[in-house]
Amino acid sequence: MIDNPPPPFGTFFVPGPTEIRPEILAQLTRPIMGHRNRAFEAMFARIEAGLRDVLLTARPVYVAPASATGLMEMAIRNAPEGPILSLVNGGFSERFAAVAESCNRRVERVIVPWGETFDMNLVESALQRTKYAAVTVAHSETSTGVITDVRTVAELAHRNGALALVDSVSGAGGAELTVDGWALDFLFTGSQKALALPAGLAFAVASAEYVERAKRVTDRGFYFDVLRYEDYAAKNQTPTTPATHLLYALEAQMGDIGREGIERRWERHVAMRDATIEWVQGVSMRRGVDLQIAAADGLRSPTVTVVVVPKGMRGVDVCEAVKARGFTIGSGYGDLKETTFRIGHMGDHTLEGLRRCLHVVENAIAELAERRHLVRV
Repeated sequence: MIDNPPPPFGTFFVPGPTEIRPEILAQLTRPIMGHRNRAFEAMFARIEAGLRDVLLTARPVYVAPASATGLMEMAIRNAPEGPILSLVNGGFSERFAAVAESCNRRVERVIVPWGETFDMNLVESALQRTKYAAVTVAHSETSTGVITDVRTVAELAHRNGALALVDSVSGAGGAELTVDGWALDFLFTGSQKALALPAGLAFAVASAEYVERAKRVTDRGFYFDVLRYEDYAAKNQTPTTPATHLLYALEAQMGDIGREGIERRWERHVAMRDATIEWVQGVSMRRGVDLQIAAADGLRSPTVTVVVVPKGMRGVDVCEAVKARGFTIGSGYGDLKETTFRIGHMGDHTLEGLRRCLHVVENAIAELAERRHLVRV
């Protein structure tokens, strides 16, 4: 059953990969160029300038032909020797801790329930008990839709002699983020979420302090050696063969984001988040179906909302019913897989397009609830 014929763009609301506009996808069909020449370097310089404007940094932005998990490993492999404090409040912040352990680091965790963020007094107490090399934290935790105050985390880390390593995979390009202003030591993200690009590229910024301390690390590896990326970025080059067709799309998208303006882009994402919150509350009133938001009030990410379904309904059933109507939303993740679904209101989506999606989701939920006698009388 289809509510209305779907528009050509605006039916895919998974929290990564996100939907890509046709004009950006068209860039992938351009002829390949060689990458050790001035034409490539000129293009790369334009891309770098755009990425610095998105991340609000004067530092080089590393561009890697990898998923963001690769640069998560880079963050750990190049960090100074010593134990890692991992702040864990969901599936991807836990992945950061697991990556650190896989790199033979001693990891201690500050763990809070999924859907919550951290008491900064407890974080500071943990930092004072042990001398840590670095703190890992997720800016926007994609599994729960929680935003964390990484600026304060960085301040506490620095006060106690540690570096701040930040996963902003579902944050950068959609949620407020200032790499230099917040003094983040290593920030990474991926192409396929709020930047609305094909998967396959990852981006990182390292502070001058992080790079200087990396010089004393003896087992940085090769592919993700931050010093190699630093050297090549200074030449508008990449240390390994780039994914040139993806760079074409990246250059075009940086131009469009620049014309929108990063602050206006943040505002658009906040408006989509607020509309989704209002919609969740409205479904409960209009349809008598008890939906909740996994993230606590005041902690909700501008890019992804995780919706808790009532007992007797599964998130995956909602996703399937929505798909039958011509739209795609995300299933729950990890500990929340069965009890939630996720709406990725990020990238190039608009408030108008999101509302079309939410209308379809509401009809699907109402039908499921009525069939299963879950409507509140």
